Amino acid sequence: MSKTESAAAQIEDLQYYSEDLAPIPADKRTWGTWNYAALWISMSLCIPTYMLASSLIEGGMNWWQAIVTILVGNSIVLIPMILNGRAGAKYGIPFPVMARASFGLKGANIPAMLRAVIACGWFGIQTWIGGFALYQMAHLWIPSIATLPQIFPASWGLQTGPALMFFLFWLLNMYVVYLGVDSIKKLLVFKAFFLPVAALALLYWAINASHGLGPVLAQPSKFKTTAEFWKAFFPSLTGMIGFWATLSLNIPDFTRYAKSQKAQQWGQAIGLPPSMTIFSFIGVVVTSATFIIYGTTIWDPVVLAGKFDSKLLVSIAMIAVALSTLATNIAANIVSPANDFANLSPKKIDFKLGGYITGVIGICIFPWKLIADPSGYIFTWLVGYSGLLGPIGGIMIADYYFVRKQNLHVKELYRESGRYTFGNGFNGLAIISLILGIAPNIPGFLAIIHVLPAGSVWPWLVDVYSYAWFAGFFISGLVYLLLMRNQTETVTANELQEGELNVSIN
Repeated sequence: MSKTESAAAQIEDLQYYSEDLAPIPADKRTWGTWNYAALWISMSLCIPTYMLASSLIEGGMNWWQAIVTILVGNSIVLIPMILNGRAGAKYGIPFPVMARASFGLKGANIPAMLRAVIACGWFGIQTWIGGFALYQMAHLWIPSIATLPQIFPASWGLQTGPALMFFLFWLLNMYVVYLGVDSIKKLLVFKAFFLPVAALALLYWAINASHGLGPVLAQPSKFKTTAEFWKAFFPSLTGMIGFWATLSLNIPDFTRYAKSQKAQQWGQAIGLPPSMTIFSFIGVVVTSATFIIYGTTIWDPVVLAGKFDSKLLVSIAMIAVALSTLATNIAANIVSPANDFANLSPKKIDFKLGGYITGVIGICIFPWKLIADPSGYIFTWLVGYSGLLGPIGGIMIADYYFVRKQNLHVKELYRESGRYTFGNGFNGLAIISLILGIAPNIPGFLAIIHVLPAGSVWPWLVDVYSYAWFAGFFISGLVYLLLMRNQTETVTANELQEGELNVSIN
């Protein structure tokens, strides 16, 4: 038996160990630079990315303002993406295990659950998009589906026809979870070839129907003054960061398979900002063109496709949207929360059960309301949860780089009584830092969703909410550093070779 196999056998009986959460040995990591670039290109080419850009146009920006906002936002979020990814690449550990170093063995469930619930929301949004695409197709062939008796309360804002197709698409997602992640590979290949072609076809249609690119790009900004633009820019920028704030935390779930640090760093840099910007540009052009063609901006591509005359064309488009959404949903919104839920009880919850839990919560979040309008999509959903995830990112980066000095005792991340147990499994200093980072964003959030009456919140607190991710990230990170200033992590070369599973790479 090799040293690696022997060391691995030593932790399999530890309470916080499971196969899904176990560190990946260095000799079993096969992802190179282009694997990560392809991953980001695949995840970026999705309907929510298109809607993200389109919603900025609907919100008042012109084409170049929207593109610059998206490019800057994705360039900023790339920084914590690469920084958090280094620990996954070095030790082969997933996000929930990395979080144990800063929050404690049990405390890691706090950031894991916050991240998991948000992933459930994204799962619900993607499932709603896929289901509504099927509804658009069904409505062409069976018009009576639009007049089915109303069975849901009016306050839900959910019609019976779309709800029926949403539930059918949800069942399809759960069936794929039952089959396992390997069953999605062919769909990912289909998506990688089809969606770029479909996006370019849609771009061609928009340019042709609006008589050239000139009229589209000539659409003016709705902001009368520079001050009006900046007032919309910063919440929008925070929303752009919030779009991938989830992945900036759980990126170790993917970088744990990296051949080297350069592979994950260059792969992400090549794949994320360029693909998001290019696909967003298509969304911006098409959405701007809809105002010229139809007299109103249509920011939802599924609704837009439903306006085409050919039943066959619409049907093909809607089936393609559904299949593409299914592939993205499993890859981006099931894998990570399944790991997070598994961290709650490593010996009892596996990938499939974690996937089923994700699916149920995804329905309960009412995803059709989250994307009903641009303001709800960006200012409530994206900015709101960025105020939760920013503080977690600040704490984890501060801990790994400044407290631990990029050194972790891997075995003790799975040991019930060890250096990461803290007090009863919780690092109280990390929890205090998290609360202090979230707190400044709460009044602004409550004002935005109208829980607090207009004028009851100081304007500067509402302004803080516009920078929710930034405020939370820096406040929590700095507070954590101050509270943990007397603690450092050291790992000897001997420990890495004998007691740390021999998983570390530079």
